[in-house]
Amino acid sequence: MTLRRTFILYLLVIHLIVASILTVILWDKRIWIVGIEAFLLGSFLVATRLFRRLFRPLDLLSASVEFLREKDFSTRLVETGPPEMDRLIGVYNQMVDTLRTDRLAIQEQHYFLDKILQVSPSAILIFDHDDRVSYANPAALSLFRRSGEELVGRKINEVEATLFAQMEGMKSGDSAIYPIQGSRKVLCRKSNFIDRGHPRTFYLFEELTEELRKTEKVAYEKLIRMLSHEVNNSLGAASSLLQSCMHYSGQINPDDRKDFESALSVAIARTEHLNSFMKGFADILRLPQPRLTPTDVCVPLSSITTLVHADLEKRRIILRKEFERTSEPIPMDPHQMEQVFLNILKNSIEAIDMDGTITIRVGMKNGRDFVSIEDNGRGISEEVRQQLFTPFFSTKANGQGIGLTLVQEILARHQFDFSLDSSPGGPTRFLIYLSRGRN
Repeated sequence: MTLRRTFILYLLVIHLIVASILTVILWDKRIWIVGIEAFLLGSFLVATRLFRRLFRPLDLLSASVEFLREKDFSTRLVETGPPEMDRLIGVYNQMVDTLRTDRLAIQEQHYFLDKILQVSPSAILIFDHDDRVSYANPAALSLFRRSGEELVGRKINEVEATLFAQMEGMKSGDSAIYPIQGSRKVLCRKSNFIDRGHPRTFYLFEELTEELRKTEKVAYEKLIRMLSHEVNNSLGAASSLLQSCMHYSGQINPDDRKDFESALSVAIARTEHLNSFMKGFADILRLPQPRLTPTDVCVPLSSITTLVHADLEKRRIILRKEFERTSEPIPMDPHQMEQVFLNILKNSIEAIDMDGTITIRVGMKNGRDFVSIEDNGRGISEEVRQQLFTPFFSTKANGQGIGLTLVQEILARHQFDFSLDSSPGGPTRFLIYLSRGRN
């Protein structure tokens, strides 16, 4: 039973008891009984009305609590007249006006922030208190090439294990450049924000692949041109002088002639080697724009596998071909793509050295034609992974690092996405998507 009903019942009982007692006492004086009964009835009605007025603030308070519980900040109370009541109503109205204004401001800020996140070119991942992705903006979905369902609710090591391993030691406020999916590089920043009193983590990623490639290309093109100019001028004159000196060998003492000719031959050979060395770098600068013609990718692949057949047999390497039918002939420069496939195959052969398997696959993945060349060689170490596709980086003692640089340049001009990666205990895979991608 409510407090209101209990109090009214109490008043009713008290008045009935008093009426009964007075009726017994004044039974012989009927007129007094009628008067007293009328007075008690009026007293009960007045007490009930006063009680209702006293409970009016509680009714309003109860209604305001319901409005607040339902987060209805648009309803205001009307003043009723009593000063005490009006002060309470004024405080409530001021409170809901403030709450309504604050909620509207927060909603507008959230809407504005959401719009910024949606159109931001930077990839943003926000994590919950269990280190799972709670939000990923469209740029993050594009960067990691995942759908929202594949990202939200998962830990970062379930999305991109290699990147997570590199990011693991980052502290809030740190930033670093990491490779992702082979040739791609991202600038990663880690930071925190407070959500309902608890810190939460977010990462901001900016893809630098194309910007870095263009910057590196401008730098190494300028360096190569300068070196080629100086070296070629010097080598031309030196080679001419050495050849001229060789004609004077007949005038040398017979006992010294052999040493003289041998020394000149070594010097001439070294100038030719240096000239060839510089030519390899200059060839990248002279690489023509691809002449795109509709091409069945299996044709250049079959051509280069024929070239390396003897080397494969010599090293006892098994070559497997898994060619599925592609959607249609793909616009590409077949001669340049032969260079790409040949360089990748040579790297796979050198990674295996002896007794291994190379698998070439052609097919479709996520609606895009692809070629993958994978081997079960020694794999890619973490140190090498950090340097992949850095211009002229090589793991070979006397390597120039031209191969992968040339591959990257050709694929970038074709606007083909590509990646080079390996997992512990798994194959090393060079994957090329044969369609115009993000570049």
